Amino acid sequence: MPWLLLLLAVGALVVAFTTTSVPIAVVALLLSLALVVVGVLGLLAQRVGERSRSEAMMVDPMELRRLREQAEARRAAAAADVPPAPPTA
Repeated sequence: MPWLLLLLAVGALVVAFTTTSVPIAVVALLLSLALVVVGVLGLLAQRVGERSRSEAMMVDPMELRRLREQAEARRAAAAADVPPAPPTA
């Protein structure tokens, strides 16, 4: 779709340069500018969309809390299994 908008912008430029009417040339130039801006923004939106992570991969708050509790339990179990360091004289 963005490529089609850019192609239409080129077409508007052709109309602007080939017409003999000043009002039509101004309208065609403004249309071309608007189409270029929308087309470039569309290309940027596609690029950002391709690089974004899937929402299905995101962790919900309940799962995050459960994972934190598991990590805390593992840390507590590891701390309980480690014998205290011998005192140094």
